[in-house]
Amino acid sequence: MISIATWNINSVRLRMPQVERFLNEHAPDVLCLQEIKTVEELFPHEAFEALGYTYRAVHGQKGYHGVATVSRIPLREVSRNDWQANGEARHVGVELLGPGQGVVLENVYIPAGGDEPDRTINPKFGQKLDFLERMTRWADKLDRTTLITGDFNIAPLESDVWNHKQLLKVVSHTPLEIETLARFGDAHGWADIGRQLLPAPARYYSWWSYRAKDWREGDRGRRLDHIWGSPEVAKQARAHRVIEETRDWVQCSDHVPLITEFDL
Repeated sequence: MISIATWNINSVRLRMPQVERFLNEHAPDVLCLQEIKTVEELFPHEAFEALGYTYRAVHGQKGYHGVATVSRIPLREVSRNDWQANGEARHVGVELLGPGQGVVLENVYIPAGGDEPDRTINPKFGQKLDFLERMTRWADKLDRTTLITGDFNIAPLESDVWNHKQLLKVVSHTPLEIETLARFGDAHGWADIGRQLLPAPARYYSWWSYRAKDWREGDRGRRLDHIWGSPEVAKQARAHRVIEETRDWVQCSDHVPLITEFDL
């Protein structure tokens, strides 16, 4: 059994004490981080080494974006895709070499897309859609057993948001984004492992805005973070957990970690 976690940490250097607490309490074998906001040279390698996460693939940039995959089990970096075609660090792919040998694990941070769901007045929304289209063309050619996880910045199902009707025109839950993500899902026949193990309409959120004074009481959440897999590896998923308590930690990220266990 191996466990894979994903977490948009919103600055790994600022929140390394929280990452350390999470790893000590939950000890996933692999942790995929998004929005690390640092270059590889300044990534806290020594802290992860001390925690036993001796295998790392870091694709970072100064101050923005960035992804990192850290692991207690052997892996090797195999790819860095620029699906936005602008040089931003939003993806790193690794191959598992120990347990789960041969499985490719893709760590991705899809652009948020700005505030207005109209590419004619909001270029960021168009960039998000184009990123997804490039991902879809990539997925259509996949011929290996693959997991893809990270911050997708889209909540596709009605039960993935606190209020479906109120959010239909809000970026992350618009019909156009959902249709575009569905095309990506169809390209490889991905299984949405989170919803496979926590079927809709069960409550399932991974992000709550900082603007909410009491996030837990208001519970205006969205499921923006995901783990999807090729059909053959998705069948080996055994458990999936949302670690909501991290949202109460001091100086927390607005996202919480997900942990998925596989019988690999």
